[in-house]
Amino acid sequence: MSTAAPLAGKVAFITGAARGQGRAEALRLAADGADIIAIDLCDQIDSVPYPLSTPDDLAATVKLVEDAGGRIVAVQADVRDEQALRAALQTGVDRFGRLDIVVANAGIAPMQSGPDGWRDVVDVNLTGAHHTVEAAIPIMVAQGDGGSIVLISSAAGLIGVGGGDRGSLGYTAAKHGVVGLMRAYANFLAPHSIRVNTIHPTGVDTPMINNEFTRGWLKHIAEELNAPTDFSNALPVQVIQSEDVANAVAWLVSDQARYITGVTLPVDAGIVNKR
Repeated sequence: MSTAAPLAGKVAFITGAARGQGRAEALRLAADGADIIAIDLCDQIDSVPYPLSTPDDLAATVKLVEDAGGRIVAVQADVRDEQALRAALQTGVDRFGRLDIVVANAGIAPMQSGPDGWRDVVDVNLTGAHHTVEAAIPIMVAQGDGGSIVLISSAAGLIGVGGGDRGSLGYTAAKHGVVGLMRAYANFLAPHSIRVNTIHPTGVDTPMINNEFTRGWLKHIAEELNAPTDFSNALPVQVIQSEDVANAVAWLVSDQARYITGVTLPVDAGIVNKR
């Protein structure tokens, strides 16, 4: 990587990196010069009605980063298991020597599910984000060089979207919870020059959204609430791309955003403003 790259010498820890937004974030931050510690479960969760990532997906992320000239350590780990997550992060820190950037990206959307969906989505999307930050804090504070933490929320973390099933309610509740988590951490970590922010995408063209089950749920919600199937973004697009989210992450973790902390940044084609 070129020494002129904006993130040269930095190390980024990204959860949910096997595909979709996590993969795009790994590729973008690596292109900007960062070394990547990539984490993903690579297994199925019973309440999730669409296929989750596989070890082959994570291997593909590794190949894409390395083919582009980047360095990456990839470990299978579950963000619900704090000790396993700490061990996975330490594997990457042992390789690269430091930690500067955290992207808590791992998430699921078990829509149209019962009590198990509520529990699983809160465990992954909210508690998993908490575990991710907690694993990183001792390392970043001990370094004394500051850093940047980005929690990937959702437009559903700022507005009340979704249906009445427990998986959907849990998703919206967890994504709102991530905002409170971010605001508390932003204050707590500010004396260490560690910035904490959230990003709130509208629908993104990833395997979490672009699958038979989620498309069916969106149709169900549209009919139930008499709303457009694209949830009516203000801009004339139904979904955005993973790269759009990755671009926002890259800016927030760069020195261009060095005094930005505690903000909720929509990357949402205007859906939050329209609602």
